[in-house]
Amino acid sequence: MMSDKYRMKKVGRWLRFLLLLITYHSSLIPSTAQQLTVVELNCENLFDYRHDEGKDDTEYLPETTRHWTKKRYWRKLNNIAQELLSTSDDGIPDLIALCEVENDSVLNDLTHRSLLRNAGYEYLMTNSPDVRGVDVALLYSPFSFAPLRSYSLRVTPVEGMRPTRDILYACGLINPGDTLHIFVVHAPSRYGGERYSQPFRQAVADRLCLSLDSIRAVTSDAQILIAGDFNDGPDDPMLQQICRQRIRNFTRDARGANGVKGTYRYKGEWERIDHILGSPNIYNKVDTAYIHAPKFLLEEEKLYGGFRPRRTYNGMRYQAAYSDHLPLVVRLR
Repeated sequence: MMSDKYRMKKVGRWLRFLLLLITYHSSLIPSTAQQLTVVELNCENLFDYRHDEGKDDTEYLPETTRHWTKKRYWRKLNNIAQELLSTSDDGIPDLIALCEVENDSVLNDLTHRSLLRNAGYEYLMTNSPDVRGVDVALLYSPFSFAPLRSYSLRVTPVEGMRPTRDILYACGLINPGDTLHIFVVHAPSRYGGERYSQPFRQAVADRLCLSLDSIRAVTSDAQILIAGDFNDGPDDPMLQQICRQRIRNFTRDARGANGVKGTYRYKGEWERIDHILGSPNIYNKVDTAYIHAPKFLLEEEKLYGGFRPRRTYNGMRYQAAYSDHLPLVVRLR
């Protein structure tokens, strides 16, 4: 016959188990109805380990220079998942804009098979003509955002410009009858020099602004959110052009812990090239806007001093880390 002491110990174990279960699942629910959390992250080449026909992705295959194996791919997925989950202490982020993701299979693995698998995220993404096969995506909690429609906005290349990433557009409900228009952008890099490449980013700004005009022609007070890697700072021509369209830069003055002043660091200088922007009617609801920079996402930069993002590759040396960009976080009331 079971003794009272044994029975109480058994009940205690079950209570501890239930408490852990409740705590775990409560961390995987979206933010409360009074708050919407938005995250933006450039994932630094989130490629799978298989070749996509017609794409220049051979750098990220098992037998090539980076030795991008199945093991390394899954470690990268779980590291990105850990990074995203760490951006919120109160539930999971409601909306996540991602740059440098390769294809649908990568997003499916990230949302349904990595450490994010219990968060319940769904996703939307582009299928761009980018030479390397890089795309952008939006992760969303179905409890916070109900998509109505989404599609890619193709950017017409100007002279000297290679085909680039499409802009992702999504429209959906964040409350019954409350519509949000979302754009995810990854503008061309500064390869070849800032002045040479500026017209390429300007082409992306032109396409984005054309779509903004179309939305406001139908709904003058539309709620608009724009996030991504613009490869331009807040005072550079691309951002200035977008902000002239009655758009505010939520993260213009964003900073992070540990002396972090930007989302990307180049030759010892912090750069603010990732941004979260939006219409004035959303800007008025911004509670906090910051760069997520805990110690585990950083590494010491011995040459220049201070810290930099703890990236997956340092040159060609594999580091089993996270990304060369840090996440941006905006919390809306």
